[in-house]
Amino acid sequence: MSFVSFVVKSDVDLERRLNALRSLQRLLDEAFRVPGTNLRFGWDPIIGLIPWAGDVLTAVLSCAVLVQAYHMRLPRVVQLRMLLNIGLDTLIGVVPFLGDVTDMFWKANTKNLALLERHAAEVRPASPGDWLFVSGVIAAIVAMAAVPLVVMYWLVHLLFGRSIL
Repeated sequence: MSFVSFVVKSDVDLERRLNALRSLQRLLDEAFRVPGTNLRFGWDPIIGLIPWAGDVLTAVLSCAVLVQAYHMRLPRVVQLRMLLNIGLDTLIGVVPFLGDVTDMFWKANTKNLALLERHAAEVRPASPGDWLFVSGVIAAIVAMAAVPLVVMYWLVHLLFGRSIL
């Protein structure tokens, strides 16, 4: 395999992954339009109606752009911005109703995809610290999404004095 065919194959594979992320972003943030307005929303606020589990699911789906940013070796500060977008979306999303309304306007996936596309040309070599950073970021997102579940379990146990499992 020559270098040229490897580069072309890599570019095709990268474009395929970016198109998949664009499709995911459209589904989560822009799948539907409020009739008579330019207001668009996706499955994110709809899935978020399921208490805690919906927010966990959308946070995990949002990590797809972050993982691609890592694979493209985007600067850590850009990855951190993406994490903050996902974290704010998750944190606000756990507030009943208000979080779902906010999801219609705070489109973390749209923001993160724009960051990915804007900074895609900035290439830097990967290091073991990069792996540690991305693993820590994903662990932080999962922890933020799990906290409401742990608090709910604790409250039920405190109120009823027995395990709900």
